[in-house]
Order: sequence, then C-alpha cells, then structure tokens
Amino acid sequence: MNAKFRVEGLAELDRALGELTPAAGKGVLRRVGRQALEPFDDAWRAKAPHLTGALEESGGVGSKLTRSQRRQHERDSFVEVHAGPGPNPQAITQEFGTFKEPAQPFARPAWDQTKVQALEIVKTNLGAEIEKSAKRLARRAAKAGG
Repeated sequence: MNAKFRVEGLAELDRALGELTPAAGKGVLRRVGRQALEPFDDAWRAKAPHLTGALEESGGVGSKLTRSQRRQHERDSFVEVHAGPGPNPQAITQEFGTFKEPAQPFARPAWDQTKVQALEIVKTNLGAEIEKSAKRLARRAAKAGG
C-alpha cells in the first residue's frame, strides 16, 4: 500500500535552516527527528512480543548505529535518525519469521500506525527549533562580540 502526502511550507523552513551554521542545522534536525520518532519507538515496544523483555528493552531513537549496522548502511542524508530494535538478531526473526517459526511483525505495523504523526511532529516542531537555534546563535555572537 502506498500513501501520498503533500507538504507545503517546508521551502521557507529549508531557507531558514540554511542560514544556521552547519553544526546548528544538524542539531536542529537531530532534535526534531528524535521527537518525531518517539511515538514510533513507543509503538514498536508495545507491539513487540514480550517473551523475555530483551527485545523491547533494546534499541531506541538516536543517530548512532552499531559497527555492524554502519557497515551495512549507506548514508545518503545530511542527518539521519534511526529508531527501532537494537542489533538484536531476534528482532529480525520475530519481524520476518524463519523457516520454522511464523513472522510476528511489530516494527512495520508500528511504523504504519505512527508515520503520519511523525510527519506532523516535524511540520509543527521544525520552525520552533530553528527559531530557538537562531536565537541561541545570536546570543553567542553578541556575547563574543561585546
């Protein structure tokens, strides 16, 4: 199933983001990305099979990957934020199944349930985070210059 979205107003936010320093821009995007993925993080943990508790305690929301995940991942964005189970191999077998065990998907249904909410969080929080960061940079510049 494919979903199409039309998002307007992000061009202005992109210009405002471009006026920040690269480090400040990355910080803004990481913070908003983490905020947007929190509902997904909560949802997949609630949907994960609760056998030993290890699966739902793994992973989380962040911008870092494990060494093995970094080897397999092609970075294609200025900033990336990841969410979901950690590098636990059991997460893959639970989600997709094996030749012996049927699949018990939990991550994909959680994403399908929260993806629109994640987009809404980005739309509502990105402008405010850019403003906060711009004010912070202006304060630092005034303090350094005066």
